[in-house]
Amino acid sequence: MDEVHLRRRDDGAIELRVNGVFVMDDVETASERLLARHVLEAGSRRVLVGGLGLGFTTRELLAHPHVEHVVVAELHGEIVEWMRDGTIPGADLLADPRLDVVVGDVRDIVTAQPPHGLDAIVLDVDNGPDFLVHDENRALYGPGFIATCAGRLRPGGRLSVWSMADSEPLRRAMAEHLVDVRAVAVPVELQGRPEHYWVVSGRQGDDFAGGG
Repeated sequence: MDEVHLRRRDDGAIELRVNGVFVMDDVETASERLLARHVLEAGSRRVLVGGLGLGFTTRELLAHPHVEHVVVAELHGEIVEWMRDGTIPGADLLADPRLDVVVGDVRDIVTAQPPHGLDAIVLDVDNGPDFLVHDENRALYGPGFIATCAGRLRPGGRLSVWSMADSEPLRRAMAEHLVDVRAVAVPVELQGRPEHYWVVSGRQGDDFAGGG
């Protein structure tokens, strides 16, 4: 059983940790919001988000009126309850009729989606393929699960993945099933020093007509 903890730091920031490993805080959120903007700029209306976290990616998506439906897969039900009871901000997100939060493994939730029914899938369920909180999440960055994601995207749909670092193996796996694969560095400041997080993305071909 995972241990999920919130911590209020001396600087007032809320920090989320899983099994003692830092996951995110509410200070540096540029990369989480960029993850949403990548698919919003492509006109995405129906989006699946892997990982609720502190809600910044989902909030960025729902701020746009053209977004029709967002499914969020969140492994840890505690996070949803903390939002619901006001322990962390987000009760307004949960009240949005366009949002469905499903507690469970993102692999199962993506697999359950109808073929070619999504405009975008955005994954922020771990710290990237090289900095895993859960060893079993390694499969999320491999060609098998990426093929599953690709099969749930409409032609032109996008898969975007948050990562602490660029990953050539991830880009290669995405390029097996998607086109226009790229990694974008997002400048961030961590404990007073400049660093980068990354968004790795790819697009379903416009002429895609494969099976589900």
